[in-house]
Amino acid sequence: MIDPIRLTFEVACPPERAFDVWTADIDRWWPADHTVTGSDDLLVVLEPRRGGRIFERTRGGIEHEWGEVTVWEPPSRFAYLWHLRRDRADATTVEIRFAPAAAGRTRVEIEHRGWEVLGTDGESWRDRNRGGWATLLPSFVAAAEGAGEGRANVPR
Repeated sequence: MIDPIRLTFEVACPPERAFDVWTADIDRWWPADHTVTGSDDLLVVLEPRRGGRIFERTRGGIEHEWGEVTVWEPPSRFAYLWHLRRDRADATTVEIRFAPAAAGRTRVEIEHRGWEVLGTDGESWRDRNRGGWATLLPSFVAAAEGAGEGRANVPR
């Protein structure tokens, strides 16, 4: 078994807002360098339901699938299969929980698991994703806490 990535942190907003920013507002904060095309003028979509797709759509209408929602329990939890830049058969699982914390804050718990599906590439792919999470999460925190408006203000 390859150890999952586990991340825990707090954001200065209630769980409902944190959940909505991650899901409904994903296009506002998701950095372009964490996409297939790397383009600033694309749309990032997370369809809000079990079975919903996660994908990017270019200005020309080309879609690149990233994953599929497997658990949808707003505002406390959702999970998805994740295969950005990989074949769907190589999908790992991401589960995110949003729990109330002191003073109107939210504790966010992320578990990214299932690296075994990648065989001998599992550990190296996990390590690359650990770095990806480290550069992705500051954009989410800034959006959840109300810093900046729109994709142009997201650090790249």
